[in-house]
Amino acid sequence: MSFEEQWSSRVVHVPPGAGPSRWAFGDRYTIKSGLHNTGPGFFMMEALVPPGGGPPPHIHHREDEAFYVLEGEVALFDGTEKLALGTGSFVHVPRGSVHNFTNVGDEPSKLLIMFVPGGKDGFFLGAGVPADDGAPPPPQAQYDLDVERALRVAAEFGDEYLG
Repeated sequence: MSFEEQWSSRVVHVPPGAGPSRWAFGDRYTIKSGLHNTGPGFFMMEALVPPGGGPPPHIHHREDEAFYVLEGEVALFDGTEKLALGTGSFVHVPRGSVHNFTNVGDEPSKLLIMFVPGGKDGFFLGAGVPADDGAPPPPQAQYDLDVERALRVAAEFGDEYLG
């Protein structure tokens, strides 16, 4: 069986709360679809973003990214303006675009974040700290360490962090 056939010939189910999780940039990212279960074509994770949370501005040079807001209020900076995203909003960010997002609400936001093609899960697994088994959020000081770690890992995944 070829590598492509291995990933295209089976149904994958990930129950609620399941999937490898990492704290990165103060957010909790739970990988639902990645190299470990669906192969290289697609990557999706659930993000739980506290008020004020979100990554610094960055660019993905190898994949498109999309966001679907499940809960909360998020501002997405697209390189020129901030877009207000409420529950049910969808945004597509083409590769090569400067962007970041911030939870601008008073409650945690929940998002689905998707990448095409896949493989970006390796970045989150390498840049974050474990959040499995109910690990509590790291202290705020971890944010600066996450940015430093992300800058080291970014080039391997075709990313550029701008601050």
